[in-house]
Amino acid sequence: MESVSTLKNKTTIKELFSDFKQLTKVGLSVSVVFTSVTGYLLGAEEINSTIILLLAIGGYLMVGASNAFNQVIEKDIDAVMQRTKNRPLPSGRMSTTTALIIATVFTIAGIAILYSINAKCALFGAISIFLYTSAYTPLKAVTPLAVFVGAIPGAIPFMLGWVAATGKFGVEAGFLFMIQFFWQFPHFWAIGWLQYEEYKKAGLHMLPMDKKDKGAVAQIIFYTCVMIMMSVAPVLKVTGAFYIHPITAVIVFLLGTLMLYYAFILYKTEKNTDARKLMLASVFYITIVPIIYVVDKFLH
Repeated sequence: MESVSTLKNKTTIKELFSDFKQLTKVGLSVSVVFTSVTGYLLGAEEINSTIILLLAIGGYLMVGASNAFNQVIEKDIDAVMQRTKNRPLPSGRMSTTTALIIATVFTIAGIAILYSINAKCALFGAISIFLYTSAYTPLKAVTPLAVFVGAIPGAIPFMLGWVAATGKFGVEAGFLFMIQFFWQFPHFWAIGWLQYEEYKKAGLHMLPMDKKDKGAVAQIIFYTCVMIMMSVAPVLKVTGAFYIHPITAVIVFLLGTLMLYYAFILYKTEKNTDARKLMLASVFYITIVPIIYVVDKFLH
């Protein structure tokens, strides 16, 4: 039979690992790594598995650092909200010092690994961490424009992959950035709609004009339309080496209209259940579209 102390140690290790995952938001970090890798596959003439591995580790560390710093800064705000009060810091399971050490180590290691790919990757990684922690996080408590600032670091991963593959930031990387940049507005505003009461209680401004109304959904619809235009633009051969074929453009357009459909439904009903559908449709979109781009490249 295992001793009580052995069982306690096992539980403690499991809890520590769980807290570590929550602090660095493993799920989000993995999705960012996935987007970066698809960006790399789009830009690469020859696939280099070492670069993919470095990009994946560097990207994970970069997002993990941003999330850890974010939770240190928002410890008191997280304590107020139902959704976040059980995170490691507000619950008291982890000290601020520990979280800061993890965040700092992740930052240094992440930027160093990205630098080993090329200097531009490291630069964009550093910009991403800086903007997320020093601009987006504090601005959330001040103005709804925080979402615009947060969309910049949030749009870097797709582009980062291209820069890792080519060493260049040109029109192609710019378009990949724009696609993910405009995607974030319907995505985050759908979350802002769902969590409106919680955010309001915590003093965070996450909806345009700070109102949960048709005006907010009108902006969601507008940005979804811009996102769709950006996503299909490569078919017009205006995006340098990043080109998609007409059939791919049609598929991407249809996936965009799925998001648009749920946005219009939300405009009509203003119900949380429809905001959730829009949010899930946006996650589906940003997962599937990069895969479709990669498939398009390798099939032709």
